[in-house]
This record gives sequence, C-alpha cells and structure tokens, in this order.
Amino acid sequence: MTEDSQRNFRSVYYEKVGFRGVEEKKSLEILLKDDRLGILPPHHESHAKVMRYRKDQYSDVLHALKVIRFVSDATPQVEVYLRMYQLESGKLPRSPSFPLEPEDEVFLAIAKAMEEMVEDCVDCYWIIRCFVNQLNTKYRDFLPQLPKAFEQYLNLEDSRLLSHLKTCSAVSKLPYDLWFKRCFAGCLPESSLQRVWDKVVSGSCKILVFVAVEILLTFKIKVMALNSAEKITKFLENIPRDSSDAIVSKAIDLWHKHCGTPVHSA
Repeated sequence: MTEDSQRNFRSVYYEKVGFRGVEEKKSLEILLKDDRLGILPPHHESHAKVMRYRKDQYSDVLHALKVIRFVSDATPQVEVYLRMYQLESGKLPRSPSFPLEPEDEVFLAIAKAMEEMVEDCVDCYWIIRCFVNQLNTKYRDFLPQLPKAFEQYLNLEDSRLLSHLKTCSAVSKLPYDLWFKRCFAGCLPESSLQRVWDKVVSGSCKILVFVAVEILLTFKIKVMALNSAEKITKFLENIPRDSSDAIVSKAIDLWHKHCGTPVHSA
C-alpha cells in the first residue's frame, strides 16, 4: 500500500471510530516528513543535513534578492517568499515594480495562509513552494475540471439550489479561482483550511469541490434570497467564518459519500 493510501486509510479509520480530524491536525508536520513532496529524504538520519542545506539555500536566495534590490528588510514576508519562488523557477520579472501576474496573486494568497500555520520562515517557504508545485504539476490538468464537477455534485445534493444559480446566471461567475486555484486561502480560517489542505497534499484535490458544495448547502437560505449573480458571488467570496469547521466536516462526509474510501490521486 502506498504512503498516500495508508495515510488516507488511517484518516478514514479514525473517523469511523469517532476520532475525526486526528490526521488532519498533523498536516503540516506530515508535509515536513513527506518524501513525495521532496522536502526531506526517506532516510531520517539525513534529515538534519538536508535541513541545513535547505536553510543555506534559503539564505543564499534571499541574499541574492537583496543584492539585486528586489527585497529589503522592510519587504513583507509573503512577498519575499514570492520573489524567492520566482527567482528559483526562472520567473523573476525584470523589475519589482512590474504588476503581478494572476499566478503570483494565487501564490501570495496561499503564502499568507501558510504563514499563519508555520512559524519558521525556512520551513514555511519550502512548504509553500512544494504545495504550489503540486498544484501546478500533479493537479494542473484536473483543476480546470473542478467547476464542472462542482455543478454535477451540487445537482445531486440540491438541484433546486443549482437551478436558482442558473436562473441568476451565476454558475459561470462563482468564485472558482478563490475555491480551486487558491484552495480556499482567504476564504476559510487557517484552522479549517489546514484540514482541507491535508486532503489535497494526501492526493485528492476533489475535496475542494465538496467544500464548495457544502458552502452552498450551508448558506442555501441566504443564497436563495439573492437574485443576482453579482450579489451571490460577493456573498460567497466573504462567507461568515464561524461555520467553517462544520462546513469542512460536512464536506469530508460528502467526499466519503460520493467517492468512497478516497485513496485515489484526484
């Protein structure tokens, strides 16, 4: 059984015996130990050496950015992460004054959320880097399909709600970038977001679909009372955060309901 399968199996097992979220609370620790993300090698005796290498690489890249005056000590940390990522991936613009690309905005949103979860700046950068790379490689072809999957599962759960969205011409204007490109960064609080990202890292970005569906189901009365695409989208971009934990728990239930024991890759 693969490590992803074992991790998801444990998660399902714990939930069945009443310990929902045992695995999810450890998602960032798992990220730091995950071989497939390339952060640390499989041999634990090599970890200290590799972490020193990662720290040195972080310092070298940061120093290079300061030398070319792309960042300074006053630069916000999330922007430092972005410039480091751009430099390492060969996408650093010619000037720091150039406008940000949409993919840069996605990176910043993810980085801002991750910064709230991880204290150490070196660890934080490497986790962000690997998380974004996973979205851009493993899930690159699947992410564009999520809006259609969202429509399909919402129809199964509440066809009347979907019909209302269609009547308002809102289906094509829902905040899909916030949901599926940013993986709900900036939408859900970090405590809830961590549980969702654990599933993404473990091998299934389809969890994002079920979080979106559950948001609509949770706020059905409010959404049904809105009669324009603009009002619906504005509300969904700024949902109340006090229901987030319940939304994620119900979304995981939907995920299990429609996908069974989720040991698949997407």
